[in-house]
Amino acid sequence: MVAPSRAAANRRQRGVLLIEVLVTLVIVSIGLLGLAGAQVHLQRTELDAYQRSQALLLLSDMVSRISTNRSHASAYLVAVSSPLGAGASCPTGTATVAQLDLAEWCNALQGAAETVVVGGVTATTGGLVNGRGCIENVNGDYLVTVAWQGQIALSPPPAGVACGAGSYNGSIGSDCADDRCRRAVTTLVRLADLSP
Repeated sequence: MVAPSRAAANRRQRGVLLIEVLVTLVIVSIGLLGLAGAQVHLQRTELDAYQRSQALLLLSDMVSRISTNRSHASAYLVAVSSPLGAGASCPTGTATVAQLDLAEWCNALQGAAETVVVGGVTATTGGLVNGRGCIENVNGDYLVTVAWQGQIALSPPPAGVACGAGSYNGSIGSDCADDRCRRAVTTLVRLADLSP
């Protein structure tokens, strides 16, 4: 029996080492792809959280405006069928405080607080993604709602929250079908009768 030469043993060892390096590279690549996917999911979740905080600020802003101008609260009504914000022309009237408040709220929903000029055209970049606002009269109280486009499909808001319903649907079979990407925050404003 002839013992294998030292050179043949080294060649076999190099082949095994190369396979070990390739397996290590595959494992590291899979781990990096998983890390990149987690990073993308984290950024989408972070944007959703940012959007929710912006919506709550806009909601609080309108509640304050209605409470401050309580004697004319009925002038703040905005129908669910024609919400202010994305895709709407903002009111231009400034004759009353309510008209001015609704115009400013509409502009805020459209992101007018932050603008960018591209090719000589000014575009809004702040605010919510497709933000819409509605104010309904519910048994003498005022239901203020802010709706927007979420980044991740979840369960849709309750059926009683109609503001923006159907405006955020994706195509049939997409993650956003059936209003699953619509987000909404609401609050009920109860105004006490302060007349003597």
